[in-house]
Amino acid sequence: MNQAILRRLAPVALFLLVCGVRPATADSCQLSSIAPIVFGSYTGSAVRVASTITFQCSSGSAYSIGLNAGTTGGSTVNSRNMSGPSSNLGYSLFSNAGYNFNWGDSSGTNWVTGMAATSGYQTVTIYAQLPTGQYPAAGTYTDTVTATLSGNFATSTLQFNVSATVVKACLVSASSLLFGVYTGSVLNSTAIISANCTNGTAYNVGLDAGTANAATVTNRSMTGPSSILLRYSLFSDSGRSMNWGNTVGSDTLPGAGTGFSQYLSVYGQIPPGQTSVAAGSYADTVTVTLTY
Repeated sequence: MNQAILRRLAPVALFLLVCGVRPATADSCQLSSIAPIVFGSYTGSAVRVASTITFQCSSGSAYSIGLNAGTTGGSTVNSRNMSGPSSNLGYSLFSNAGYNFNWGDSSGTNWVTGMAATSGYQTVTIYAQLPTGQYPAAGTYTDTVTATLSGNFATSTLQFNVSATVVKACLVSASSLLFGVYTGSVLNSTAIISANCTNGTAYNVGLDAGTANAATVTNRSMTGPSSILLRYSLFSDSGRSMNWGNTVGSDTLPGAGTGFSQYLSVYGQIPPGQTSVAAGSYADTVTVTLTY
C-alpha cells in the first residue's frame, strides 16, 4: 500500500520541477561616454560639428536621452550659450543631420528616444552648430551640458564640454555713391559703408584712388565718354574738409568693433566749374579696405 502511493506522487513532483517559473530580466541602460563638442576657431561664419553619445543597454530596453540648457546664465534648450571674456556666444544642438530638430530635455517633444535592438554599446549623434553673424570679443568660450538617460531603469547622467575660440574678424560692405545730374554747380552726395568687427577689435577703413587714369586719393576722377574725366572728392566728415584716403594713421577712418554693424558715411563732392566735359554718364570704382 505505501509503495503504490509513492509511485503516484513521483510524477507530480517531476512535473512541478519542469514547469518552474523563470525570473524576468530587468531593463538596463548606462551612459558610457560623450565626446566634447569643439567648434574650433570662429570668425562669424557658421560652423557645424558633430559629437557622439555612447551608452550600454540590455536588449529590448526602451530609453530616452535629454540634453539640458547648459550652465551659462540665461540659457534655455532652445537658446544655448557659451560664456566668454565679456559676453556670450550662442550655439544650438540638434538630433538630426539636417540641423532642424532641436535637442532638449522635455518628454515626448524634443528629446531622443529609442529601443536597444541588441545588448551592448549603442551610439547616437549630436549635431552642433554655431550660427553666422556673431562678433563677440575675441577669446575662448565654453559651456557644460548634462545628458540624461532615462527609462525603466535607474537614471544615468553624464556631462560634456562645449567650446569655441572667437578670433578677430571683420566684414565690410558699401552702398553706391550716386551724384545724379551735374550741371556745373557743386554737387554733393553720400554713400554708406557697413563695418562689422569682433567686439573690441580696432580697425581702420581706407578708400583707394579708384580706377581712373593717373588718379590719386587726393585727385579722383570718374571716366566718361571718350575717356573724358570728371573730377570728384571723397571726405570722411560732413563738412567735406577731411580727405578720405588709404594710408592707415594718416587719412583713413579709425574705429573699434562692437559686435554689431557700424555705419560710416562717405561724403562725396563734385567741384563746380567743370563745364567743358562732354555730356554722358561718368563712373568710377573705389575699393574699400578695412584693416584690423
